Amino acid sequence: MKLSEINRLDKAAFVELLGGVFEHSPWVAERSWASRPFASLQALHEAMCFAMRQAPATQQITLIRAHPELASRARMSPDSVQEQQGAGLDRLTPEEYGRLQQLNRLYREKFGFPFILAVKGKDKNDILQALESRLPNDRETEFETALSQIERIAGFRLEALVEE
Repeated sequence: MKLSEINRLDKAAFVELLGGVFEHSPWVAERSWASRPFASLQALHEAMCFAMRQAPATQQITLIRAHPELASRARMSPDSVQEQQGAGLDRLTPEEYGRLQQLNRLYREKFGFPFILAVKGKDKNDILQALESRLPNDRETEFETALSQIERIAGFRLEALVEE
């Protein structure tokens, strides 16, 4: 949909269209709606990221936890399924799958939320390496990194949905 059309949407239609950009968190789109009109796709993305960043930490952690673990067999949004397939996570060998599950478990046990990485343009080796390299971090660093990765994911999703 064209950005000019998005700028004319009422709140309900705006949230319906963009509510999934931030995984299972339509409140981000709802809080961004008042910032219309958006001069560019970047301005829309920035408004949505601002809405996410202004939310209380309890709401941010709920957003982080709404993301599925990578290569999980859990119910995922269509966007997550497509993103993970694009990174080859649906074609892991049994050994790779086992390693990823082990790292996911260690990460979740340490930080209390799933490992989040914008996987577009990455392959399974990049993902495993990122998970391994981030495990030694402290919780505050990983909380911030997760939010930054969510912003990247949202940017990719907006690019797929919106024409300038």
